[in-house]
Amino acid sequence: MPRTSRTPWTRASSTSNDAVSRPTRQQISDAVGDLGWRLVLGAVYTEVLAPSMADAVAAASHAVEAAGSDAPTHLTVDIRADRAVLRLQCTETGWVSDRDIELAAEVSRALAARGFEMTTGGAVQALEIAIDALDIAAVRPFWKAVTGYQDEVEQSDLNAGLVDPFGRGPAISFQQMDRPRPQRNRIHLDIDVPHDMAQARVEAALAAGGTLLSDRRAPRFWVLADAEGNEACICTWQGRD
Repeated sequence: MPRTSRTPWTRASSTSNDAVSRPTRQQISDAVGDLGWRLVLGAVYTEVLAPSMADAVAAASHAVEAAGSDAPTHLTVDIRADRAVLRLQCTETGWVSDRDIELAAEVSRALAARGFEMTTGGAVQALEIAIDALDIAAVRPFWKAVTGYQDEVEQSDLNAGLVDPFGRGPAISFQQMDRPRPQRNRIHLDIDVPHDMAQARVEAALAAGGTLLSDRRAPRFWVLADAEGNEACICTWQGRD
């Protein structure tokens, strides 16, 4: 059974316009750590272990019920055969809010009352792809178009980052280079899309400043590159049998 926090969580003090200040990383970690949640890249995560997928679905249902009307804008659930991975983050700010901290406690209590075990030792992680660039403004539109990503709401850590609007893929960040570094590995992404969306994705990438390097294996894949030669492939299932 998860333990409660050593000290009760209290909201950060409000400013004169009643806006609530953003909790610091330390405040977030201290508030949710003993509850079985961990702060990872702007969100808090926990895993709920379950003996079957049906039990994992039940755990997710209890979490959604505990979150109530805040579930759609704060809670994300990934259901697996032996666990449900829960993620809390305010979709409006792209960060962990005071309400997310409260929800972590409420969800933890609801799950513990039903005998579910919470852990952070397995699937709790976030993947980010970093792209070094001399001119971020020149390459960023290409990566936004070719992946179908959207702007990261909170960009102080990700340097004008991009995220999967469905929360399935890794975040993309851009790191400023001060000089060319030809000795560094280039990046390469394969973006698998439905076969009837591939052509539109290729066209969007080209319109965003990309270059078509090869369509010889299309519709299996098209090879594209951004303004600095970093490559990505738009892939489909077609041509692979």
